[in-house]
Amino acid sequence: MDATIEPADVRILEALQEDGRLTNQALAEKVGLSTSPSWRRVRQLEETGVIQGYKAVLDRRAIGLGVLAFIRVKIDSHSAAEAEAFAAEVSRLDEVVACYSIAGDADFLLQVVSPDLDAYADFAMSTLRRLPRIKEMQTTFVLKEIKPFDGFPLRFAGK
Repeated sequence: MDATIEPADVRILEALQEDGRLTNQALAEKVGLSTSPSWRRVRQLEETGVIQGYKAVLDRRAIGLGVLAFIRVKIDSHSAAEAEAFAAEVSRLDEVVACYSIAGDADFLLQVVSPDLDAYADFAMSTLRRLPRIKEMQTTFVLKEIKPFDGFPLRFAGK
């Protein structure tokens, strides 16, 4: 990803993070470009991988996912192969909506959703805990989302 992020690109990215359904005409007007340069810049941002796709943002509660939790996982081996195997297994689990390899006193941080606490307990004990290589798990339940992810800060882009 060797894309040079210009100020016009930052304006485009900010606008698309806010509303990914903008037409090219509306986007061009919003960022102060004509339609052709706007379209070319968006295509370049897509081709270089800066823009990786477009998605709808869903309200998890509205679709029946009332529980949001973070699980810190320690695995019993720190070889690259074991870590990759664990990551591959976790990636197949629908309840795991994000997984990060982390530094510190755990190896992975999982973001997990579930309809309710009973379903979470079943998932944690019957599915996740049964995965090989897990040495320790610690769950933190989200009581209230103060600032859910809403896009990346672009004031650092291009620096």
